[in-house]
Amino acid sequence: MNTPHPTPDTEGRIDCEVRGHVLLICINRPAKRNGFTARMFRELAEAYTRLDDDPALRVGVLHAAGDHFTAGLDLPSVAPLMQRGDRAVPDGLVDPNDLGMPRYRRRTKPMVVAVKGITFTVGIELMLAADIVVAATDCRFSQLEVKRGIMATGGATLRMAERSGLGNAMLHLLTGDEFGAAEALRLNYVQKVVEPEQVLPEALQIAEQIAAQAPLAVVATRLNVLKVLEEGPMAAMHEFETTQKRLANSDDAAEGVRSFVEKRAARFTGQ
Repeated sequence: MNTPHPTPDTEGRIDCEVRGHVLLICINRPAKRNGFTARMFRELAEAYTRLDDDPALRVGVLHAAGDHFTAGLDLPSVAPLMQRGDRAVPDGLVDPNDLGMPRYRRRTKPMVVAVKGITFTVGIELMLAADIVVAATDCRFSQLEVKRGIMATGGATLRMAERSGLGNAMLHLLTGDEFGAAEALRLNYVQKVVEPEQVLPEALQIAEQIAAQAPLAVVATRLNVLKVLEEGPMAAMHEFETTQKRLANSDDAAEGVRSFVEKRAARFTGQ
């Protein structure tokens, strides 16, 4: 699979490519190790919003041009926003960090992330906000905000402890140390580790497998799992009957039955 051509744009950009029902979203600023500028945050939110709003798109894949996923924030670009308390993501767009903060939309469709090389700060937070992460063996992770006098506010303080436990989260959050793909796998921050040249093909393969399933059922399943984590098992269970009734009356559920009887692959439409 070809890597996207590096951009000469010094501010960087986010590129999108549609492959069937999958939206590939590429972080494209390799000359600066894909360090995030304010413009890139906005364009990433626009790409995530496109995924959620286009009924033909079912799954997103976030990846990066060049050898590294991202070195994190481009502080000269982003610091003025932080000092003013401004938002990098305009109101009404899907928040790539999926935090559920006021005026931000939450993503409903699945996101698979392919990380490689340097994956610092916001890179870790973006992958933890996604649903499935494929990491390259050459990954270097660090949540190093404490080394810059700031705090991780993109979800790391929430999700690292959720995935790996309090002590493991504190170890990496409070020291800002660097760790590799094997440690990330042990801590449940990533789900698969592959060679660098396989990281994007593997992520795309997973996304295509998801895209082949019934879209309404995929979204409902994803949101129910998140409700368990955020509101508890009882809140999630209270949705079982109403959600299953809605899904069972969909065209896709009828197609699921037909495909079972006819012994063929289902052709889901998302209706």
